[in-house]
Amino acid sequence: MARGAYPPADAQHPLLHMNPHECVPFMDELFTTGQEARLEALPSPRLMNTHTHHSLLPASVTDYPDYKIVFICREPKDMLVSLWHFLKGVRSFTFVDLFDAACEGRAPNGPIWDHLIRYWNTSKTSLDKILFLRYEEMLIDPVGHVRKLARFIGQPFSQADEAAEIPADIVKLCSFDKLKGLGVNKAGSFDGKVFNFSHESFFRKGVAEDWVNNMTSEMAQRFDTIIEDKLRGSGLTFK
Repeated sequence: MARGAYPPADAQHPLLHMNPHECVPFMDELFTTGQEARLEALPSPRLMNTHTHHSLLPASVTDYPDYKIVFICREPKDMLVSLWHFLKGVRSFTFVDLFDAACEGRAPNGPIWDHLIRYWNTSKTSLDKILFLRYEEMLIDPVGHVRKLARFIGQPFSQADEAAEIPADIVKLCSFDKLKGLGVNKAGSFDGKVFNFSHESFFRKGVAEDWVNNMTSEMAQRFDTIIEDKLRGSGLTFK
């Protein structure tokens, strides 16, 4: 969205000097802390991120005629492991604690299956409003997904952009390893109302199937069975 003002190969690109949360505000935190004015100050069209359940999105979002939502879906077991590593820096609990809570539908943002299926179903009936992307598929073909994303938000790449390898430049700029290695993401913190998260905590591995290093086969089978049961009939699977 910003490549006109900030070419991805520019050495002064904001992502090289600011944490991603400073470039794309976390909507949930701003509303929680009464900082809505920061959203008002964003240039149109506004770009922000959220963990909010689809049913809880405000009407100012869902009733806006030109709104676009990009939902990133990660394999549930990997998502749960990633969440534990992220939260354990600010809360004292074991992975088993989080795992049992998630199996009972008590994850921090509500039942994982509810979160997934609502965005999934809405993406099938509102193709121009919600783009449902799978994290694992993005890892396999990042350039192809950048092209898909550009088309969805109404910023498709021109022949000149392709010739200049702009899609590949965006992937290089936004790659996990690139962002993790930046000094700005190794120091400082994201200061929330309840917890402060170090910038470094946002970047651990970013890989697929890391759950095998944190979950027993019995735990994986239990979780898979629950997810499959809750998503049955929706067309959304993780096999």
